Amino acid sequence: MGEMATNFQGSSQYVASEELMASVNVAIALQKPLLVKGEPGTGKTELAKAVADALGKRLIIWNIKSTTKAQDGLYMYDTIQRLYDGQFGEEGVDDIARYIKLGKLGEAFESDEQVVLLIDEIDKADLEFPNDLLWELDQMEFYIHETKRTVKAKQRPIVIITSNAEKELPDAFLRRCIFHYIEFPDKILMEEIVRTHYPNVEDHLLQNAMEVFYEIRTIRDIRKKPSTSELIDWINALQIGGISAEEIQAKLPFIGVIVKKDEDLDVVKHKVD
Repeated sequence: MGEMATNFQGSSQYVASEELMASVNVAIALQKPLLVKGEPGTGKTELAKAVADALGKRLIIWNIKSTTKAQDGLYMYDTIQRLYDGQFGEEGVDDIARYIKLGKLGEAFESDEQVVLLIDEIDKADLEFPNDLLWELDQMEFYIHETKRTVKAKQRPIVIITSNAEKELPDAFLRRCIFHYIEFPDKILMEEIVRTHYPNVEDHLLQNAMEVFYEIRTIRDIRKKPSTSELIDWINALQIGGISAEEIQAKLPFIGVIVKKDEDLDVVKHKVD
């Protein structure tokens, strides 16, 4: 294997821990998918964007839903369009290849340049979904039965897979991945993250906002803990609203930006004073 072309060191818009950067680079070097788990809002999806940006590669995103099948990522045979064209006497209707549409995995394989492929929220699909992708992710190829053509990756993509840990993934799938769990950022890392978005945020305002934010996250009865992205939105709202640092704890202004459930709002207003 040739020397790695580039090394991921985070990006100007994405602060990554040393452990996360190491996991990305190990996955690239070993040519294995990187499976990233963590609670919502810890920057899993943004990681793929940052890797693509830092390495100067195109990003292809395959958003997984509860109805997604592995086949969707490979290709689709548009029989309806072919039928329609046949009825209206379109030329080339016998050329089945015209009606084969590649999915996101197929698109990544067909790219002349290496791409970053994000398979986002894999745990939303059914349990068979990860197993159904084992061959394709291992061998980096798949077969189109209708045209008897094998689509083989021209350049092996950098594959990043995210999971919100809502359900366990199959062991056979886990064995093929490099695994990294993104811990929720501590206050030092969080300050660094916020400052990448708002470098001129006033120190006192940031410290007071973070104090309330982390206090809310420690409340046991909270059903939906606020995430990093919600803290960033809240600090933006506080700045736009001209809120002083002293008002944050006393009045909890714009608290609906970080607390999104009615019952959580009641709990927060009682606990944070």
